[in-house]
Amino acid sequence: MVEVHLRAVRVDLGTSTPVVLLEETEGERRSLPIFVGGPEATAIAFALQGVEPPRPMSHDLMRELVETLGAKVVRVLVTELRDGTFFAELHLRAGERDVVVSCRPSDAIALATRTRSPLYVADDLMETEGLVIEPDDDDVAVEDNPDELVGEFREFLDRIRPEDFSS
Repeated sequence: MVEVHLRAVRVDLGTSTPVVLLEETEGERRSLPIFVGGPEATAIAFALQGVEPPRPMSHDLMRELVETLGAKVVRVLVTELRDGTFFAELHLRAGERDVVVSCRPSDAIALATRTRSPLYVADDLMETEGLVIEPDDDDVAVEDNPDELVGEFREFLDRIRPEDFSS
């Protein structure tokens, strides 16, 4: 497993699709780009900024369920890419029991952000899909500027139309 951190959340200019970049914490500093949906990207951005919506979002509900049941998110692991789709696992500890739950990476990242849980990528996945991405002026660095990140996603949501999702 390769430990990563959430480097950035961007909107891909070519597809107008949000993408998260998970970057190695050590080593070559490769990044794993994962395209996510607009609502999931917004949920991640809100969690980073500490925005408390008037009613809990789905990922807030997930966090509350985990905590209320006395469990803890031990880690999130992005496990594989199969037929163009990424897969992830939530590794939970419930009392003395370890539980692994399959999930979408976007949900796992949103939950990990809310619980401050560590993020990992499977070694072979990072080896085949990891990229060294040089920072550019348009990067929204998660650690540096969460206000700008939320603003960028609000602009994205204001511009998006239902036709953008038709095939």
